[in-house]
Amino acid sequence: MSASNANVFIVDDDPAIRDSLTLMISQENIAVSAFADAEAFLATCQPQKFGCIIIDVRMPGMDGMQLQEALTKRNIMLPVIFLTGHGDIPMSVRAIKAGAMDFLTKPVTREKLLSAVRSAIRESEKICTENSCHQDALSRLTDLTDREQDVMTLAIQGYPNKEIARRLGISHRTVEIHKSKIMHKTGAINLLDLARIAHEGGLHS
Repeated sequence: MSASNANVFIVDDDPAIRDSLTLMISQENIAVSAFADAEAFLATCQPQKFGCIIIDVRMPGMDGMQLQEALTKRNIMLPVIFLTGHGDIPMSVRAIKAGAMDFLTKPVTREKLLSAVRSAIRESEKICTENSCHQDALSRLTDLTDREQDVMTLAIQGYPNKEIARRLGISHRTVEIHKSKIMHKTGAINLLDLARIAHEGGLHS
């Protein structure tokens, strides 16, 4: 992924601001989409987007903070940059605590804006990579039976086959068969690799 594949979304009710930001960002060969309100953006955005979103705090209807909450509820993982002419410290702290990448005040310089956008795109790339690893791991784990998951859990915790057999009330040979099937289904190279797959799949911390 690179910045040229990213999408920057601007949500601001001021058309002059939308035009100015769109020009600054598009000159960097980054795709830009601008919306006059939060509702218009939410009607079109999909969770799998790569890029970031620049949000005005004070807007008619749904404001910027409410839009940030809506993004979280919809699992839209776009890094958020707030841009406002009416910001204050408590508001900025609340936004950052809720996960915003940056809180900029109007008027913003081209340099400051583009720096924030590039940082947010790098964060988005990291999120997309982690999500891709998670989905890959889930697809590997999805075919495991309940008993195979039980064996896997004990195996990656370091228990030997004999102890796994005792805990699950099955034979030593059955444990070996289950482990063989687990390694085949997940494509794991060894137990360490299996532990990584289980962790990325969200099954075990």
